[in-house]
Order: sequence, then structure tokens, then C-alpha cells
Amino acid sequence: MIVQVKVKPGSKVEKVVSSDDGLTVYLHARAHDGEANTALVKALADYYGVSKSQVEIIRGQKSHQKVVEII
Repeated sequence: MIVQVKVKPGSKVEKVVSSDDGLTVYLHARAHDGEANTALVKALADYYGVSKSQVEIIRGQKSHQKVVEII
């Protein structure tokens, strides 16, 4: 499954919000040294009930807009 994700790093709460155009993921982690990407993979794995190895960021490694594949 391919998912469009908008990431909001540095948020006070961690949550995943679904909408018509994809997901918005609010993360405590800052966008520094890949911390937000690591937290995003963990959050999406928990949200979909899969292991972290089944979540891969396909596009947008350094962007707030990402394309993620859930295997």
C-alpha cells in the first residue's frame, strides 16, 4: 500500500490523523539527523499494526511531504 504522508515534527502530541488526501502524522521528534523519519516509521508501524521493517519511505526523505510504502 502506498500512502501520502504529511509530517509535523516537533509537535506536543504524537498522533496519526487520516484524511481524504492521506495521513498527517504529528511527532515529538525534531527534523534533525533523521530523528523524525525514524519516529515516523515507528508511528506508522504502530498505526497499521505491522513491523517497522515493513514501512519504507519511498520519497521525501528531507521533506514534510512523504510517500510511504506499507508492505
